[in-house]
Amino acid sequence: MSEPKQNNQAGLLQQTAQNNTKNNAVAKAKKTKFAALIKDANVQNSLVGTLGDAARTKTFTSSLISAVSTNPALQECEGMSIISSALLGESLNLSPSPQLGHYYMVPFKDNKAGITKATFQLGWKGYYQLALRSGQYKNIDAVAIKEGELDHYDPITGEIKITAISDSLEREKARTVGYYAYFELINGFRKAIYWPKEKMEAHALKYSKGYAAKKGYTFWEKDFDGMALKTMYRQLIGKYGIMSIEMQKAYANDMTVQTSITPDDNEPEYFDAGVIDAATGEVIE
Repeated sequence: MSEPKQNNQAGLLQQTAQNNTKNNAVAKAKKTKFAALIKDANVQNSLVGTLGDAARTKTFTSSLISAVSTNPALQECEGMSIISSALLGESLNLSPSPQLGHYYMVPFKDNKAGITKATFQLGWKGYYQLALRSGQYKNIDAVAIKEGELDHYDPITGEIKITAISDSLEREKARTVGYYAYFELINGFRKAIYWPKEKMEAHALKYSKGYAAKKGYTFWEKDFDGMALKTMYRQLIGKYGIMSIEMQKAYANDMTVQTSITPDDNEPEYFDAGVIDAATGEVIE
């Protein structure tokens, strides 16, 4: 190998190492900044007042620092918006763990204001948990319907007949053709809705500009079925179900930025679906 080539490779390796060191330093600074914010005496006092005791505040603080430290996207968000969103989840007794999928704190990039905030976004498992907790639902579920399973659906009465594919592996490989959600209340009232895949696709295109642009970063692109099931729960419960106080709170605050860590002062910011990406929270116009 010639000396110039060796020098070029050495230079590239050195530059890469310097860039990695710089990026690591920036990431560490962001983590430290959030940790310092949430550990601030005034913030801690407010959290104790909101959560009720010091022990719960300590657990909340530790878990939130851990969540931010492992999520680079959250590190870009204004610190107080992260805390406020997490407090809303805490008040609903929902877990912030992405693995459980109760709710998510998703960056909202307001390009006009030049600031990034964390939005509170309920997952379909959050809707399911809150419905069960209300004690009003005997049965509730939402599922993806595979090709060949739908025998009949009456959109007026909600009557549906499905013959499920018995082989679970075969069913998993089959193409999804629609989504079905139903509930039965303790008092015997039942309701079911079915959306063809095309209707769900149209819904996603209407309410997620990022999905319409096919940029690859929206929840709809990463987990279409998950977003579809959330939509089915939201449509079914919001229109026909019994909503507990917790469910009403979660429903009203879904897809919002929380403005305060003090509940009485909190006035969530709502955004028009034509301006903000409904899946990621990013303002696109």
